[in-house]
Amino acid sequence: MTAQLFTPVEVGGVTLPNRIVVSPMCQYAAVDGSAQPWHQVHYGMLAMSGAGLLCLEATHVEREGRITQGCLGLYSDENEVALKPVVEWVRGWMPHVKLGIQLAHAGRKASAQRPWKGGGPLTLADAPDLPWTTFSASAIPYDPAVKWHTPVALDAVGLKRVKQAFVDATERSLRLGFDVVEMHGAHGYCLHQFLSPLSNHRTDEYGGTMEKRRRFPLEVFEACRKLWPRDKAMGIRLSATDWVEGGLTLEDTIETAKQLKALGCDFVDVSSGGNSPAQKIQVGPGYQVPFAARIRREAGIKTWAVGVITEPEQADRIIASGEADCTVHARSFLVDPRWAWNAARALGVETPPLPLPAARGGSILAFKPSQGMAKAAE
Repeated sequence: MTAQLFTPVEVGGVTLPNRIVVSPMCQYAAVDGSAQPWHQVHYGMLAMSGAGLLCLEATHVEREGRITQGCLGLYSDENEVALKPVVEWVRGWMPHVKLGIQLAHAGRKASAQRPWKGGGPLTLADAPDLPWTTFSASAIPYDPAVKWHTPVALDAVGLKRVKQAFVDATERSLRLGFDVVEMHGAHGYCLHQFLSPLSNHRTDEYGGTMEKRRRFPLEVFEACRKLWPRDKAMGIRLSATDWVEGGLTLEDTIETAKQLKALGCDFVDVSSGGNSPAQKIQVGPGYQVPFAARIRREAGIKTWAVGVITEPEQADRIIASGEADCTVHARSFLVDPRWAWNAARALGVETPPLPLPAARGGSILAFKPSQGMAKAAE
């Protein structure tokens, strides 16, 4: 019997050859949002991983929405031009690979230092990378205890600007030829900040009740979905819960998923937390999978499961049990860039040949249970 992890799945108008997704992983290597040679090397490596979908890192829709000064962006012509050869390189060498991009705005968690420089908010001492103005649902800093910037609450003009920035980045993603767009509505970033009562204290039509708090994220998604073709896939990453008493709940997120589905959302990539330093997360293998399972069952939408899914057998059980439609992996692919190929070997799966362009030799890569990864004779 074929391992369910290696069966194809329809996501919107896109057929993924297996259920393995390489998760968006920030690289902090861009210059004013523009991709560098590192991105070509990094994504070229991951394109040969054997995963059904490779999703590029959080790509920010406006300069002020970057997490750090090294984050990738798609807010300018220069950003688009710089990213094009990265996409073309992957397409040229591995034409079978499905490519996704995660569009993001960090909101009040923007203007931060790179992780290896300590993370946290940028300060005047970080010159020439000075802190910049951040924006959010309300003027509430992420963590006053460590002097996170107090964001500017988005007014009518600001809301229109941010929504248009998502639309413009979606249009750029279409021109670049991505198969999948994932909106980032999790981990305490801008869209999540609107959804959560911890960060949204507005008294207008975008705050107060849960119905009002989800209005702006839904408007953003709807505007982008109208532009994005139906023969491609569009979904969203959501934090199922804030892990804080009085914060966003799983029941809130289930209803949000239902409404997103009605707007044409093809999948929900289910994560959690990230919006408060007070969160109390019970981390363990597959700890977020039950969230994906309930959203899938109760909202009737395809879900992707993420969070300490490290073993092939574990991932296969998640798919076989119907808890999620895909499993999403980050650190596993950094530790082992051929994780999907090795998962096939571990599960006794013979993968179909993956042809390289004839102009480059016509070689094929395939996994046969008896021999592992093999390069067939030309």
